[in-house]
Amino acid sequence: MISWETITQDISSQTQSSFSIISKQPVGGGNINSAYLLLGNTQTYFVKLNTANKLAMFEAEAAGLQEIAKANVIKVPRAVCYGIAGQSAYIVLEYIEFNSRSKASNSAVDLGRQIAAMHGVTGSQYGWHRDNTIGSTPQLNHCDSSWVSFWCEYRLGFQLQLAAKNGYAKQLQHNGDKLLADLPVFFESYVPDASLLHGDLWSGNYAYDAQGEPVIFDPAIYYGDREADIAMTELFGGFPSQFYQAYNDCFAMDVGYSSRKTLYNLYHILNHLNLFGGGYLSQCESMLEQLLNEI
Repeated sequence: MISWETITQDISSQTQSSFSIISKQPVGGGNINSAYLLLGNTQTYFVKLNTANKLAMFEAEAAGLQEIAKANVIKVPRAVCYGIAGQSAYIVLEYIEFNSRSKASNSAVDLGRQIAAMHGVTGSQYGWHRDNTIGSTPQLNHCDSSWVSFWCEYRLGFQLQLAAKNGYAKQLQHNGDKLLADLPVFFESYVPDASLLHGDLWSGNYAYDAQGEPVIFDPAIYYGDREADIAMTELFGGFPSQFYQAYNDCFAMDVGYSSRKTLYNLYHILNHLNLFGGGYLSQCESMLEQLLNEI
């Protein structure tokens, strides 16, 4: 059960403005959380719910949105509050009315420029000061001065360990171990900056507001190779061509990106294998074989 009274009290406290719910509208489309629009007299909020043990996931989401907002280069929804209400964890976000992408096609250029500007924000090490989640899977962000070590241990290595626990062993683990051992080959002449990354930058995690301004949301942030973000934009439908042109005009990609793209997207396909099951196994195996053939 969810205590909506707890949520409305928290909203009122955090905004210092009395809020009461006139109506709740369920919002579909998510695989991890349930979501609602809360409509009041003058304000509307977007609320995501999960089981109470997922509160840390929402805490990390709020911190990630704040980290991107601090960069002041691209719009994100503001996290109003989060907590436990009854048996559910919740996060309340600023509601942003989205425009249809067909009406905001010129905004893809702005999206490319703004993501490039976000990637221009850098840290001193790879990782972040706290762990978060990718979907509902833990994402380890332990700081490391070596990108190869970070990607090996906290990205591919971690997902391969999860896959083994989930029963996907044998050839997947054998080829995964071979790839991890040879990972430095992909970085022989390339040392990426520790760029601020969205971390889960697929086509479902951006939109345009009513004025056509780009908005990104549902982050899984850390500081790492910007190619990891751009690689994911090419998964699950891709971004508009204007986005890539504008991004490259601002921040040209390294010539080796085409070979590392699969390396970065393997992380997300392994995560889908661990989240959603064996339908992603053959794709993981194919990507591993492709990468091993490039070594």
